[in-house]
Amino acid sequence: MAAVNNNLVTWSKTFSVGIRSMDNQHKELLNLVNDMYNHVIGDEKEENAYFKKVVKKTVSYIKTHFADEEKILKSIKFHGYFDHKRAHDSFILKVVDNVRDYENGKRVNLTSFTHFLREWILTHIAIMDKQYFEYFKKFIARRADKRLSIAAEDIAC
Repeated sequence: MAAVNNNLVTWSKTFSVGIRSMDNQHKELLNLVNDMYNHVIGDEKEENAYFKKVVKKTVSYIKTHFADEEKILKSIKFHGYFDHKRAHDSFILKVVDNVRDYENGKRVNLTSFTHFLREWILTHIAIMDKQYFEYFKKFIARRADKRLSIAAEDIAC
């Protein structure tokens, strides 16, 4: 009997931005979303306890990912850096607002929050992150061993 996939979203190569470290972090973000989705069980008390536990980990991971991504964008002098950073900052504010609401005693709907994360992450990867990869490809050269590399003079350290 085949295993049932209870994930909200499954990683696909179509989400790849072509940078292994970023793809791995994007996969982990989707794993966090799927983990949240799989904790939507209809028991508000248990869902809130889970939310309290996982949200700090999620926010921390997102901030780390954004910092890593922004470092890459700065290093390649990506022309859309400021718009990209602004999108990151706006997303963090929305997530923090949800956390603040929860901490102030407002009910958090884990299903809605999970769907919000999923939609934002996938849209961001598919649109904004793909833009930096298209820009990034301008600096990529294929070496004799068929591996991709970037010349040091093409990026700012």
